[in-house]
Amino acid sequence: MVLYTTPFPNSCLSALHAVSWALIFPCYWLADRLLASFIPTTYEKRQRADDPCYLQLLCTVLFTPVYLALLVASLPFALLGFLLWSTLQSARRPYIYSRLEDKGPAGGAALLSEWKGTGPGKSFCFATANLCLLPDSLARLNNVFNTQARAKEIGQRIRNGASRPQIKIYIDSPTNTSISAASFSSLVSPQGSDGVARAVPGSIKRTASVEYGGRHPGDEAANGLASGDPADGSSLEDACIVRIGGDEGGRPPEAVDPPAGGQARNGAGGGPRGQTPNQSQRDGDSGSLGSPSASRESLVKARAGADGGGGEPGANSKLPYKASVAKKAAVRRRRHPDEAFDHEVSAFFPANLDFLCLQEVFDKRAAAKLKDQLHGYFEYILYDVGVYGCHGCCSFKCLNSGLFFASRYPIMDVAYHCYPNGRSSDSLASKGALYLKVQVGNTPHDQRIVGYISCTHLHALPEDSDIRCEQLNMLQDWLADFRKSTSSSSAANPEELVAFDVVCGDFNFDNCSSDDKLEQQHSLFTRYKDPCRLGPGEEKLWAIGTLLDKDGLYDEEVCTPDNLQKRWKNSVSSPSCRA
Repeated sequence: MVLYTTPFPNSCLSALHAVSWALIFPCYWLADRLLASFIPTTYEKRQRADDPCYLQLLCTVLFTPVYLALLVASLPFALLGFLLWSTLQSARRPYIYSRLEDKGPAGGAALLSEWKGTGPGKSFCFATANLCLLPDSLARLNNVFNTQARAKEIGQRIRNGASRPQIKIYIDSPTNTSISAASFSSLVSPQGSDGVARAVPGSIKRTASVEYGGRHPGDEAANGLASGDPADGSSLEDACIVRIGGDEGGRPPEAVDPPAGGQARNGAGGGPRGQTPNQSQRDGDSGSLGSPSASRESLVKARAGADGGGGEPGANSKLPYKASVAKKAAVRRRRHPDEAFDHEVSAFFPANLDFLCLQEVFDKRAAAKLKDQLHGYFEYILYDVGVYGCHGCCSFKCLNSGLFFASRYPIMDVAYHCYPNGRSSDSLASKGALYLKVQVGNTPHDQRIVGYISCTHLHALPEDSDIRCEQLNMLQDWLADFRKSTSSSSAANPEELVAFDVVCGDFNFDNCSSDDKLEQQHSLFTRYKDPCRLGPGEEKLWAIGTLLDKDGLYDEEVCTPDNLQKRWKNSVSSPSCRA
């Protein structure tokens, strides 16, 4: 299949579209700024209350007449551009494919040679998130602002989190030989001769209390190579394997906070059809130190001790603390032997991320900034997914679908479908389903090993359960058609091996609310396994609610990644639902 690198099939149409958007953009930008100046966020309201001479209020008074005058002057040009733009949308392709070729060891071509489908299985890491990258005036209705700057910072955070070195901690203990993968790119070393504790990069070979070791005996045979693990004999610049000795004197470990997150593991022949990879994830791939509870908080405490602030103890007392947390993780896994993967509350995006599925990337300029940032880690990206104008079966669409996909592995086939049954404000966006087929390896007999990923954003209005159920039906039907149309079974082109089939996105319902009973019992959950769900209306004990009151976004306890992490970890003792 040919992937579309431009939104239009020829340069003439692309030039006409550029002209139409140049006529529209000044009016669009002025209207957006004018509306945004009258929709303050709670952050701006607090600044205004604390500072009677708040400069933003003065700017609003001064610039509003200017914006109005320029807006009126630009309207005729915008109308002409809109007529041309809406006519061109019938020829527009439903996505833009971007590839920034990476010929290094982390490039897509190199990754395909890592897995031959024989011997141990392979782990893949998936992430999905809702970013609310709308035009600034609309974003403010959700109490967020500065869409363009947020898009750039989000891209940097994802890239830096995914590309940080992966650290594996092994605990030498009579009762515990489990493996945990750290989510930090550095460890804190003991004090040096000058009495100052130092942060040691993840590729360090040895410290006084942390001893570098080779691959844990039996690790490769039991778990296979993770996507971020170095192969035998390769450089350890991106990974550090350390061993911590000692025990806790026979004391029973404390209870563990059960956070959320995880990865997927697939055998050489792939899991059963209709099964998400989260069903059998190997230990240590979730990318966190002592996965359940040791995340950035322990690193912050250790660094605070290193800096001599806050009265925290030095680094010498922190390494045993981390070892203790890793032990707690293993004890918890023994208490829950049926649990297939680790989970945590982390202030970072997962390390060694393979596939990223995002929703609500509606703004095209923000999508371009996000793409530019993520190309520092992901070689293959799809953005500006969806349709505009009066296109096909749908009503007029002002916004695209908001779907955005990034992959480290080559994308083979793509399909997009717009849900035709959107209602009210949701009908203004081309919400739909994006289907992808990716290649993740080759067998010794030159058979391709592939995976299927479906990314969607369902109808948002809470009272429209029937619409969401219809969309779930369409999601499954379109997926079946996509798999049938992209499968290979001829003699000349041997049948491919399917490693995984994953559905992710923003479903706009949870598994606990009584108002969502219809969606909770949908047949999708008999074909796919939700790793956080026990059954309709019943979540696993560690599942944490993520529905946050937008008016509280700038409260101190949740306004930073570290504070939000602590808030979630403090609340996991109470049963909760995921939104």
